[in-house]
Amino acid sequence: MATDHIRYDILAQEALRGVVRTVLVDVAKNGLPGDHHFKITFATTAPGVRLSERMRGQYPEDMTIVLQHQFWDLTVGDDSFEVGLAFGGVPERLAVPFDAITAFYDPAVQFGFQFETIDAAAAARDGKAGEPPPPPLARLPVEAAKGDALPAPAPPTAKPKKPAPDPDSNGGGQIVRLDRFRKK
Repeated sequence: MATDHIRYDILAQEALRGVVRTVLVDVAKNGLPGDHHFKITFATTAPGVRLSERMRGQYPEDMTIVLQHQFWDLTVGDDSFEVGLAFGGVPERLAVPFDAITAFYDPAVQFGFQFETIDAAAAARDGKAGEPPPPPLARLPVEAAKGDALPAPAPPTAKPKKPAPDPDSNGGGQIVRLDRFRKK
């Protein structure tokens, strides 16, 4: 297989993060349209993530927030967004870089995608070594099963489980795999 010097996998993820940014900019200006709402999962250890020590203790690896009824002061920048939410009745202000997002889902229309972290140094090193680039990391459910949702965050006392992704099993939805379009 030829080496992908362009890194389409990285470009595709950047474009999908742009979709999240565009949607959040619109919501910040106009509010949530219709029944749309969002479940956004992000890595709490990613650079630039700001949340209280209390929340970091409860969600040491990742966290899913829901932007639906009770959120406030959503502001969206070029590289991140900030939002006010209440957790257990305690108001919190979160800052989340778009690069920290691992999943985005809109249950109103069963649309979402997942991201995985790409280590740019490792990607460059792998490409120079003549190794094929890693498979595309964004998964796009075209038709998700009714009721599909992101997994809820683990309770604070339980260690979060991260099952190995099975690219051939998607719970009834159709996954568009970008590597099918690469020349082999």
